[in-house]
Amino acid sequence: MTTLLTISGSLRTGSYNRKLLTEAVELYGPVERIDADIKLPLYDGDLEARDGLPDAVTRLVDQIRSADAVAIASPEYNKAITGVLKNALDWISRDKRSVLKDKPIAVMSANAGRTGGEAGQYMLRSCLVPLGARVLAGPGVMIASAGSEFETGRLENARYLETLGELMTRLRAEVD
Repeated sequence: MTTLLTISGSLRTGSYNRKLLTEAVELYGPVERIDADIKLPLYDGDLEARDGLPDAVTRLVDQIRSADAVAIASPEYNKAITGVLKNALDWISRDKRSVLKDKPIAVMSANAGRTGGEAGQYMLRSCLVPLGARVLAGPGVMIASAGSEFETGRLENARYLETLGELMTRLRAEVD
């Protein structure tokens, strides 16, 4: 069975991006889902030199290695990706195995604002390119006004679901 690692750029339990990932996994089809934990210490070169990669980072790197594909959903904070997501990418990049190289990745976002996280997605893609990730070009999934779109706890907007379904179909095709 295919393994899909989900990474939420938001640590909140009730985050719209976690809900978006749940919808994405359902639309992906039969899959083993693994949820990444990016509650990592702040990257610190002195810590790395002294102790090596922290256990939490090693777990995340191992999850990425074993996954067939990755789905990342993150809100946009101040026209950028979240600090926890950037920190996770910085730690991942320190592993010598380059675990994101050629890994198929779908990027999506749910945001309270009217652009749905467009600038954050652009920055995330820019951060993934140097790591060699195979980031799907589209379709773009940017859920605007996420509070009202997930009012029932589920995404019910047919247009968003159709676009998300297309993105997940493309991600599955990258794995198959």
